[in-house]
Amino acid sequence: MYDLGNQFHIDLNNLKTKSTNIISGTKYRFSILTERLIRLEYNKNGLFNDLATALVTFRNFDKTNYEVKELEGGILEINTSYFHLEYVKEMPFAGNGINPLKNLKVCLRGTENYWYYGHPEVKNYFGSNNELGKNASQKINRGLYSLDGFVSIDDSHTLRLNEVGTITNPNPDSIDIYLFVYGKDFGLAMNDYYLLTGMPSFIPRYCLGNWWSRDKAYSSVEALALLDKFNQIEVPIAVLLLDKDWHKRAKVKNSLTNSGFSFNPNLFPDPKNFIDILHSKGIKLGLSIDPSEGIYPMEDYYNQICGYLGAQAGTLIKFDPLNPRFLDVYLKILIHPLEALGVDFFWNDYNNLNNLTTTWVLNHYYSLDMTRNQKRNMILSRNSLIAAHRYPILYSGNLQVSWDNFQYIPFFNLSASNIGVCWWSHDIGGFNGGIEDRELYIRSVQLGVFSPILRFHSANGKYYKREPWLWNKETYEIVNDYLKLRHMLIPYLYTEAYKYATNGTMVFQPLYYIIPKVYDDILYRNEYFFGSQLLVAPITTKKDPIMNRTIHRFYLPDGIWYDFLTGKKFIGNKKYVGFYKDEDYPVFAKKGSIIPMSLQSNYNNTANPTLLEIQVFPGASNTYELYEDDGISLKYKDNLFFKTTIEYIYEPDNYQLNIKSNIGNKSGIIPEYRDFKIRFRNTRSIEQVTCTVENVNCAFNSYPDGNDYVIEVNHVYSFRSLAITCKGQNIEIDAVRLVNEDIDSILSDLQIQTDLKEQIAKAIFEHEKLKDKRIALRKLKRQGLDKSFVKLFLNLLEYTDQI
Repeated sequence: MYDLGNQFHIDLNNLKTKSTNIISGTKYRFSILTERLIRLEYNKNGLFNDLATALVTFRNFDKTNYEVKELEGGILEINTSYFHLEYVKEMPFAGNGINPLKNLKVCLRGTENYWYYGHPEVKNYFGSNNELGKNASQKINRGLYSLDGFVSIDDSHTLRLNEVGTITNPNPDSIDIYLFVYGKDFGLAMNDYYLLTGMPSFIPRYCLGNWWSRDKAYSSVEALALLDKFNQIEVPIAVLLLDKDWHKRAKVKNSLTNSGFSFNPNLFPDPKNFIDILHSKGIKLGLSIDPSEGIYPMEDYYNQICGYLGAQAGTLIKFDPLNPRFLDVYLKILIHPLEALGVDFFWNDYNNLNNLTTTWVLNHYYSLDMTRNQKRNMILSRNSLIAAHRYPILYSGNLQVSWDNFQYIPFFNLSASNIGVCWWSHDIGGFNGGIEDRELYIRSVQLGVFSPILRFHSANGKYYKREPWLWNKETYEIVNDYLKLRHMLIPYLYTEAYKYATNGTMVFQPLYYIIPKVYDDILYRNEYFFGSQLLVAPITTKKDPIMNRTIHRFYLPDGIWYDFLTGKKFIGNKKYVGFYKDEDYPVFAKKGSIIPMSLQSNYNNTANPTLLEIQVFPGASNTYELYEDDGISLKYKDNLFFKTTIEYIYEPDNYQLNIKSNIGNKSGIIPEYRDFKIRFRNTRSIEQVTCTVENVNCAFNSYPDGNDYVIEVNHVYSFRSLAITCKGQNIEIDAVRLVNEDIDSILSDLQIQTDLKEQIAKAIFEHEKLKDKRIALRKLKRQGLDKSFVKLFLNLLEYTDQI
């Protein structure tokens, strides 16, 4: 066997199922891995697989509780608390066209639902696809979430991996199926899936910041000038992602090649110095690599590669990732030298829709190879549709600029949750085509802020406007504010990313997991939880041109919710209609929410902040555990991390916040001293404030800021407890969102004669019955109110009447 290195080795003991969980015969083997998960194998020659596959990395589950019975007629019966299986021993799984249940049937307990080999599983909520690209409405593949309460994954024909991690082919005559039978316990099924296939990757902290990329031949001078421009307007950039022109490109048949692995010296005369400057600015570098065309003689290390592979000098070396020797050379001679220069990660831009297996091979070996030096397995790639959660960030292809494609993005992201995938990345504003629309640009940035990854990427061309300063002043200011907000949210997002990587808790979870009925309502099915504290109801439609607002319907689950940006209060278990200006976005914090945020003075820096803002919403007690580590390595697995417990004890007119940094290894992980800015949302001036560090009173500064009350405590030793107590009378601002206020705001902004505005307000607000309001509005046409405005306010009455 060709040994690629220890980072690729596989512990075969993890792949062996405990004998106590196996029931087998000559031609079949059933492995009851959990009470919800069973592996079904059939091979006419009795050959079964105990190797890893591209999908499966673990089968050594704990002993499972189940019962087995032998019935008359050679029927095997298996029972767990979730399913009942009947199988005619030694028979092929498939029955015949008349009776597909003839040989194998698995029933979901407590229901009439059952699975059989070849079941169409039409109630599946789907999972994800290879890309969005030009056609955002294309069919997506099956996921794990199904109204049937079961789903099967066919692992019969995926690649196998031997103990040193090199690839072997599957047995073409074998059936190898994993059947999840979970009923309503989808969360437990996801736990089983992650244990079977591997936990999600823990992305580096910098990935949660703003990314910049364009399909343009940047030189080092141009790239640094661009980043300086972002710095001048105080917009943070965490990642610079260079498209294909960073490397040498050969000319073949009058076209430039896409494959290349050596910096173009005309654009980057000193790559090491360029990368060092980026790092000094707090910016990471990613490089696009598409190896599909092979290795050309222009490469810096071409002669060495010929020597290792025995290739004829001066010829094209074909791309052959299934050959372990080629893969070894590819990684060690082409990729490792780039990493030695300081390149932080690679964008695997290989895309062969006819052979997604090769995409998986590249993703797999890129990822594992990065861990050889305790570095996290960070890559950007297309979805190979095999265990995509293990290969951190997915790229959805060149998205066409259009509202239709944009509208599909939230549903696409949430469908990925159904296969356990979180980190999708789309082109903010679209890649090419279409019309450059300021409203689409704004809404795309806003959605990006509250999405997995915020990555700008567009075609080359001066009229593709992704830089904020290329738009008008209003657009520029809105976009800048939201891009800054994204970096402020990194402490919160990184904590949620840690929970996803360690226990499988989805960072972006569809609302329909909690309230299944919203899946069938297109107005609400795109809503999702943004971490554990926030809920997003994304805007994906154009605004009303007369009203100059987007009319947006949303649903809030049971409980009390607050608009994250304005603080307005909403009662849950209710449908709403909102009227959103360009600068507004529907994000909601549940009562008692605690949101840790960064106020880093170095804009690009995504490291653990020295100035930490903690936003606290009233209404309920809560505890949030902030997680921090070095942000890039695997050392967190050796307990090199730190957790800070933020405890909020809520009583009306009496708030207490306790910050305790005492979990984990404090060595060099977080700043030794921190400044804290505590923002109590929807809170008036407080009569009595007490701040203590380790029960000793300390200095602080406090002041009202709009509808918030802010308390600043500076230079606090990070490993001591900070306690803040606020007392007063009627300190909570009960700023309930009122529809009449929204309508009055709309009326105030419209270009209508002022005296007519007074009469419109009287018609809307002084009449009690909807019928009388309509009559009064129609009468205003006689006084010169344009019929378009009459129609607008009649529609507004319809919206408010439906709330």
